[in-house]
Amino acid sequence: MMEIKAEPFAFPVKHDELALIVIDMQRDFAEPGGFGASLGNDVSRIIRIVPDVKRLIQGFRNAGLPVIHTMECHRPDLSDLPPAKRDRGNPALRIGDEGPMGRILISGEPGTAILPELAPVKGEVVIEKPGKGAFYATELGTVLQQKGIKQLVFAGVTTEVCVQTTMREANDRGYECLLAEEATESYFPEFKAAAIAMIRAQGAIVGWTAHVDDILESIAHA
Repeated sequence: MMEIKAEPFAFPVKHDELALIVIDMQRDFAEPGGFGASLGNDVSRIIRIVPDVKRLIQGFRNAGLPVIHTMECHRPDLSDLPPAKRDRGNPALRIGDEGPMGRILISGEPGTAILPELAPVKGEVVIEKPGKGAFYATELGTVLQQKGIKQLVFAGVTTEVCVQTTMREANDRGYECLLAEEATESYFPEFKAAAIAMIRAQGAIVGWTAHVDDILESIAHA
């Protein structure tokens, strides 16, 4: 069995059971004028990980391994948006409101789309999720089961919210989870550092973390 150099110890990888999940690399979270920026966040922190996320995606494609993308978004009628979620954040600009890139975090709107540099290709699964975790109210579990996936590599944003939430959901479902450190980010560097520490604490209680280069080196031999 091959291993990926990781923390807190090597990740025992099974390439025929491995998939990449790219969490919420959407225009509204990464581009100036989007929802993330409207909340006062420095979106340049998100943009800077795009090259590493792109390298990771391409490496999985080259190895013939599944790439799954998620997008946080809601139905146009907001029937899947709890008031408790809508009422948080910037009172002047909420989910469902008209923003610079269309209605904020609504399925089909320009701002909800994945960044063009990281856009899915034909055959790749895209999961639209109304919550922070990608398993909640989605078909992700079924998709992974159908593909025989038991190990997940994670990239995307933000580390401490949607990425960590999905990793915890996956961990509880029996998946082995590995976070690509350079391919994830937060608007707050201290939050990313804390999330990474929590994920790999106590002997990988939620999962492992590894560098992109070490992951790519391993899957090149898949």
